[in-house]
Amino acid sequence: MRIAVAEIGQETGSFSPMQADLSDFEAYGLYHGDEVLEEMRGVGPIGGFLDVAAAEAPSATLVPVIRAWGSAGGTITAATLDYLTKQLVAGLAKALPLDAVFLSLHGAAAAENDDDLEGHVLAAARAVVGDQIPIVVAFDHHANITRRMVTHATLLVGHETQPHDPPATGRKAARLLFRILRGEVRPTVAWQKIPLITPQDQFLTSVGPMQAWFDLAREFERQPGVLDVSPYPMQPWLDVAEGGWAVVVHTNNDAELARSIAAEMAEVAWHRRAEFWASERVAPAEAVRQAVAAERGLIILSDTGDSVYGGAPGDNTCILRELLAQQVECLTLVPMIDPAALAAAMAAGVGAMLTVELGGKVDRAFCQPVQVTGRVAAISQGFVVDLQQYGICDLKRTALLQVGAIQIALLDHRSFAVNHAVLYSHLGIDIDRAKLVVVKTASNFQFFARWRSGLIRVDSPGTTQSNLHAFDWRHIPRPIYPLDPLDEWQASPKVKRCQ
Repeated sequence: MRIAVAEIGQETGSFSPMQADLSDFEAYGLYHGDEVLEEMRGVGPIGGFLDVAAAEAPSATLVPVIRAWGSAGGTITAATLDYLTKQLVAGLAKALPLDAVFLSLHGAAAAENDDDLEGHVLAAARAVVGDQIPIVVAFDHHANITRRMVTHATLLVGHETQPHDPPATGRKAARLLFRILRGEVRPTVAWQKIPLITPQDQFLTSVGPMQAWFDLAREFERQPGVLDVSPYPMQPWLDVAEGGWAVVVHTNNDAELARSIAAEMAEVAWHRRAEFWASERVAPAEAVRQAVAAERGLIILSDTGDSVYGGAPGDNTCILRELLAQQVECLTLVPMIDPAALAAAMAAGVGAMLTVELGGKVDRAFCQPVQVTGRVAAISQGFVVDLQQYGICDLKRTALLQVGAIQIALLDHRSFAVNHAVLYSHLGIDIDRAKLVVVKTASNFQFFARWRSGLIRVDSPGTTQSNLHAFDWRHIPRPIYPLDPLDEWQASPKVKRCQ
């Protein structure tokens, strides 16, 4: 039994001023061939797949092709997509004959030359392996499902939780893959697009309408003959031709069952559409006042408009400006991606006083730089940390700029560690003493769970802000709720029968 294994993943923010190229993938580890197996054990969907493969098919020959993960960022350059596609195609061709392909993709990636990167990649893979070989895909559940994806994949299996558990998704997809190879199931797929986009405020699957929708998917999966039910609340900053929420259902050779579940799941989301727009966001000035007034810390200030994990630049100054204006006196932690300011701090050295224009250099549409004067309290170079299921992270150069009680961690690149406590602890900060921390994410608060005593969602502007009406939508299908008046809609799922 021969199974090819590959990953090409990035989450694109259409409204980001950045572009993503090969360096964005290299920053998180661009692996080829055997490096994939060596580096990805326990990491991401591939790590989950490897766990199941070792248990269920220890004699299988795994053929690693490429691992390219670019986290989240701007639109991918045409040259980068071309390179990644050629690497995948060449690796698959060399690996033939194959019994199956396991792919880890994000689902919401767009390139200059194709706004459906995953559909492009799947079509290329299918052209190599032919129509009879199962291609099983592990997706982020913020994927944007398209016709090409469903046409060329055998299974599309999305994350079950937000915050995500990528290895768990890999394990789920792998178990289904091996059931297919053993002849136990013949997947039939039904899918439905939903003319809906919503902000990130209700994306957590542990509370609110999103929990109810995802719990319903798990209930359907307990029915006989149901293999997988994957809801896809598309990430809300993707302006593409087939954009919008979706649901994908896989059954064991039962088209009518798949169709009925897809219809019910879609209509439940549609009927609860107003609930998905509910928000507890707080204006920046009031958010800072509430955080300072809290009886105890650590209070998380979620910078919803500058979510690095959603593709934002990470240099928005909105919350920092308010912290300075209110002369906050409690220990406050703030991340800022600003290579120029970092270089100035490195040049000045530890202990030096420094005045710099901070932030607002990439995101010029929604914020401006703020001038700060502070002491360079610490400098770090070449710090590498194991973020476990998220892989190895090289922080490269960082510095700590102390502006009164505000401790600003300066980074020169968009690192996954931007929202981790280790960013501060490795610079000498005792997190136990902090009262406030700014996180540049709207949902991944788990990295400060040990200290967290409160959370405030800040209604900050930016390329990942929750006010979706602030963006110039040019490509998304219309009408779509709530950008257009759309009161009536009815599901009509499409079915892809067994191969």
